[in-house]
Amino acid sequence: MVVDDSKLVRAQMEDVLAGTDYQIAAYCRSGEDAIKQYAEVAPDLVTMDIIMQGMDGLDAAEIILKEHPDARIVMISSLAYGDTFERAKSIGTKGFVDKPFHQEQLLKVFAEALS
Repeated sequence: MVVDDSKLVRAQMEDVLAGTDYQIAAYCRSGEDAIKQYAEVAPDLVTMDIIMQGMDGLDAAEIILKEHPDARIVMISSLAYGDTFERAKSIGTKGFVDKPFHQEQLLKVFAEALS
């Protein structure tokens, strides 16, 4: 499941995952939407942007992980500050990928998150 308010990121994610074993089960444009859809979609993995309209990705990830402790969430953001990275880690996310991302980097973090 991809959670990002950018249509460009959606297109990039589709391009990067084309020809891999991964497919996008759902696309959410807000943290609130991700929380609503998570139980219904039951994705193996979630990529979560941090800065979005409404609820940010860190808050959404925290809520999803409280309701579904086995959720595997990878944060994807251009805001890789130390405190942001530390908060993401402390709430239980499985990885952090900087934007702009590329296939090799993304697949490595996905494999680590799913192991």
